[in-house]
Amino acid sequence: MNRIVVTGFGSLTPVGSTAEESWKAIREGVSGIGPITLFDVSNFPIQIAAEVKNFSPEDKLDRKEVRRQDRFELMAQIAALEALEHSGLNVEQEDPTRIGVVVSSGVGGMETLMDQIPLVVEEGPRKLSPFAIPRIMSNGASGLISIAHGFRGPSFSVASACASASDGIGVCLQFLRSGLADVMVAGGSETGISMFGVGSFYRIGAYTPRLDHTPSPFSGDRDGLVMGEGSAVLILETLDHAKARGAQILGEIAGYGASADAFHVTAPTEDGSGSASAIDRALNDAKLDPTDVDYINAHGTGTPLNDSAETMAIKQTFGDHAYNIPISSTKSMTGHCMGATAALEAVFCLQAIRDGIVPPTINYREPDKVCDLDYVPNEARSVKVRTAISHAFGFGGHNSVLVIRKFEG
Repeated sequence: MNRIVVTGFGSLTPVGSTAEESWKAIREGVSGIGPITLFDVSNFPIQIAAEVKNFSPEDKLDRKEVRRQDRFELMAQIAALEALEHSGLNVEQEDPTRIGVVVSSGVGGMETLMDQIPLVVEEGPRKLSPFAIPRIMSNGASGLISIAHGFRGPSFSVASACASASDGIGVCLQFLRSGLADVMVAGGSETGISMFGVGSFYRIGAYTPRLDHTPSPFSGDRDGLVMGEGSAVLILETLDHAKARGAQILGEIAGYGASADAFHVTAPTEDGSGSASAIDRALNDAKLDPTDVDYINAHGTGTPLNDSAETMAIKQTFGDHAYNIPISSTKSMTGHCMGATAALEAVFCLQAIRDGIVPPTINYREPDKVCDLDYVPNEARSVKVRTAISHAFGFGGHNSVLVIRKFEG
């Protein structure tokens, strides 16, 4: 079976405009959460989110194209540019039919929806933008990246809520293993910070009402998530292809596992059994034992139900070894970037392996009787990481797990 490696990555996050800038902030425990500026919150029950700061797509992309694209598409394109440059892939020397794109989004063009729906309601369809549909569709980012670079392999997106990017990377893994492509541009992008997006999470009781020192995953005083936004893209290649072009190999995607809770549309199984099944499948796919895992980047949303169920899932799979594994929720700093989060956290796993540093879970204040594992509270830690796993669990009962390893030829 073909081994699948990572040769480049890029990201645009609430804590940085590049992958390395973001990683530096994450290592230092810097929070990207602050006052909402993307819409008027003067009479709104939620005041904070994790926005991408100083976003100026015109600095990287054609000004005319910027006007035609949604915020999530623009962020995806910028992350893809960084990832492709990082990979050193010379597109002109490649067969474009062997390069595919799966950059996923849980929702798609939320900004466009919020702008365009009032127009059609109040003034009729003639006021709608002719670019409304391509800006809304969740596959828009993948399509635009394919067009921009001439990639003619498989191109689409995966939508499985907050597991979207992880499942998209998993699909890319299968394409590459099966020989249907040599290179896949894989990742996620989400920009859901809007009255509708934030308000909907508030309405179901998932959004923290606090204004500072939040979210606080796995802490006994956790009381909800904070929405984030951003994009992350990875360049995946078969090992043979990467070696043939002399690429620098940054790590290996060794396994992928997915499952469905078949339980509730927003709540996880209380015992974590659905999530544990996805972890087991990912480790089996990678042909690894639970004791091989050195670090877990947790889903860790900061909601009471998610964090306790995820902890129980980890205990089911890892048994006593669960207490030996450093676990962190980088959502404590980036907020929950929804469909993009798993791609971003896969990049963090690669950087943790490279640098021998596991990031902290900030805002951790109180122990919890159920969440009693090592969550790397508040400060990063030097740890030799050979194998990391990344969890992504989404509404609808979607569970997705990636196994990411240090590349050893």
